[in-house]
Amino acid sequence: MSLTHFSAAQIAQKIKSKQVSCREVTDEFLARIEAVEPKVQAFVTVTADEARRRADALDARLASGEDIGPLGGVPIGLKDNMCTKGVKTTCSSKMLENFVSPYDAHVVERLLSDGAISLGKTNLDEFAMGSSTENSAFFPTKNPWDLGRVPGGSSGGATACVAAREVPFSLGSDTGGSIRQPAAFCGVVGLKPTYGLVSRYGLVAFASSLDQIGPVAHSVEDAALLLNTVAGHDKRDSTSINRAVPNYLDALNGDISGLRVGIPKEFFAQGIDCDVEKAVYAAIAKLEKLGAQTVEVSMPTTDYALACYYIIAPSEASSNLARYDGVKYGLRVTQPGDDVIQMAARSRAAGFGHEVQHRILIGTHALSSGFYDAYYAKAQKVRTLIIRDFNAAFEKCDILATPTTPSVAFKLGDKSGDPLAMKLADVCTIPVNMAGLPALSVPCGFSGGLPIGLQLIGKLLDEPTLLKAAHAYERATDWKSQTPSL
Repeated sequence: MSLTHFSAAQIAQKIKSKQVSCREVTDEFLARIEAVEPKVQAFVTVTADEARRRADALDARLASGEDIGPLGGVPIGLKDNMCTKGVKTTCSSKMLENFVSPYDAHVVERLLSDGAISLGKTNLDEFAMGSSTENSAFFPTKNPWDLGRVPGGSSGGATACVAAREVPFSLGSDTGGSIRQPAAFCGVVGLKPTYGLVSRYGLVAFASSLDQIGPVAHSVEDAALLLNTVAGHDKRDSTSINRAVPNYLDALNGDISGLRVGIPKEFFAQGIDCDVEKAVYAAIAKLEKLGAQTVEVSMPTTDYALACYYIIAPSEASSNLARYDGVKYGLRVTQPGDDVIQMAARSRAAGFGHEVQHRILIGTHALSSGFYDAYYAKAQKVRTLIIRDFNAAFEKCDILATPTTPSVAFKLGDKSGDPLAMKLADVCTIPVNMAGLPALSVPCGFSGGLPIGLQLIGKLLDEPTLLKAAHAYERATDWKSQTPSL
């Protein structure tokens, strides 16, 4: 069997026991990238030479008896909004097309310390603003299950490369569902950790109160393995949580007898595709067979989460993206006689795509004098009510179970002319980000040959319970064994 069909945990063990070398693993995955990348287009940059040099160095260390770390020799893909020293970090934007970061993001430091080998940077919706990866300034990524459909977004590249077996796992970022939604569309596991559990240092900011880095993997075990590496306090991130991090692999053991699973009725409202609803309810029934108890809960203010998100997120984006003015770094476009203001305007018009410009305008308007109280301040008040709804629900249950997405992956171009329809693709995931909670998507079925995702939502910092429930469900089904034909 090809090494590309083994899990990250299995590959790490094979390397540690010297059944295969780091170089052999790296070469096989690079060959897979070369074979399928013309179809999938998940990567913006492939760092083949650097990956081989690192593999050889790790093999030398292993031969000398050194411990090369829990991820020693395991290939990984990185969403291209995470800074990587000496490698382009583009955010799939013309604004940063030639930007080479002088430092590594915190998560990249952790990965290198634990022995992982980056094979490159993955495509995304420009500055992580989108739900289909069609907003990339370079090219759209394709869904490995159907190359005529989107992989989801904004972490479409980070997810498609895992589904296509180009890497065993990857890191994405999730602001309103950008890990979980594409994970559902591509039939893999996607985890958004508790806000602050994983440092955002070196993550190019979109919406600072919502952004969170997390794993994409073939299995819950691999997601837990990767979370072990990237979770933990970082003093360079003021929002980083300073508390001891458990071994998330330990949480996978044991059954889920007595686990209380809440079913929020608002997440099964009008707009959920019939096949998706059936598959999710079947997954909940499977959890019951495994010993879980179900209870219906109501979370009425979550109906307003989508509207609030599209005030708060663009407002924060407007502030964060103000730094791209053509002066310090990034694209500069100017004409003779331009003053600084004209140069900045030309640079921003040429460097930002339509979706990014659209969100900046919305956010600037929401923060402007006379509108701040009417829009931004009110949205933040509703955000508090959404958090209260989650807190009330968790008094009755341990986790929540919902669809990850209202439908399966849609066709390329189908929703590009309908911004509202595009935004509704995240209606089940956005409330989680508003509350800062952990959540994951795990495959739970198919409709017309396309994957469906079950979303499990946990309490703050209760990733162990979340992972245990997802792992129990995964072991009781065979969805993860099914892979696309490329």
